[in-house]
This record gives sequence, C-alpha cells and structure tokens, in this order.
Amino acid sequence: MNNQINLKEYIREIPDFPKPGILFRDITPLLAEPTAFQEVIDRLTDYYRDKKITAVLAAEARGFIFAAPLALALGARFIPIRKPGKLPFETRAFHYELEYGSDSLEMHTDSIHTDDRVLIVDDLLATGGTISACIELAKHTDAEVVGCAFLIELLFLQARHKMNGCDVFSLIQYDSE
Repeated sequence: MNNQINLKEYIREIPDFPKPGILFRDITPLLAEPTAFQEVIDRLTDYYRDKKITAVLAAEARGFIFAAPLALALGARFIPIRKPGKLPFETRAFHYELEYGSDSLEMHTDSIHTDDRVLIVDDLLATGGTISACIELAKHTDAEVVGCAFLIELLFLQARHKMNGCDVFSLIQYDSE
C-alpha cells in the first residue's frame, strides 16, 4: 500500500450545491481513480483489521460504495440500511428528527445478531443524523458497535461528539467550510 497518496487531492469542492451556502465535497474524482479508491479501502482495512469486525453496516447510497469492499477485505458481512419500503423482507425501522422534518431508516430484522461486532461506514460525517440512526438500529439488536468510519469528516460541525460514544475514524478532515 502506498501511504503517500494525498486523498484530499481527489475531492472536488462544488460551491452552492445542493443549495446556496453549501460547499459540497464531491467524491466522484476519487472513485474514478482506482489507485486512490484502493488506498481508501486499504487504509480502512488496516485500521480495522484486528478489531474482529463481523458486520459492516452502511446507509444508502454513498456509504455502500466504501462499506461493501471493506466488508469483503475484513471477511465480514455487508448490511445495507435503506429508506423505508426498499427492503423485501421483515424490517426494523428507526425514525429520527432532522433540522427540517424527520426521516426513517430500515434494515432486515435478521441482519445483525447479538454477538456481532459492527462497523458503520459512510462517505461523509457532517451533522451525524444518519449515522446516529444507524447506531441506534444496530444497538437495538444488542450488537456491539465497534466504530464509525468515514472517508471525509467536517470537523467544524462537531458531529463526532454526537456519535453515542462510537469510536470515529476518518481519512480526510476539513477544519472549516
């Protein structure tokens, strides 16, 4: 693995997207560069290799991009968390509040077991609402949430303090907008 790759160089900044005042961090240039994408999976694998992860959980959709190959690299199950009505089997839901309304996430009831050691993965940690919901879904099964992993963390939003004690690991950090 080549630890010399500066992953931040592969993140494109798009001002005023999806609305004025937001600086969007676009990961598609990183995904388009196989060496950089592989570097992300390698670094995450190295960090979690000895933590005995049995399940890697991610909310749709961008979290899936990193969680699925990471689950394979760790020899763990991949568990998709979806919006309501997207999963075909019996589900467990978690409803949560957002700044301007509410949302809900679901997972299959048989996807996580009480003895699982779960890693939750997403592309970006901003306000922490989605990841907090994923943590609650996992904890409903009495599984152990070992950590929360991100490609990007927006430190200035201080979401890691809202992660219910979850160990947070991020590869790229931004101190300001």
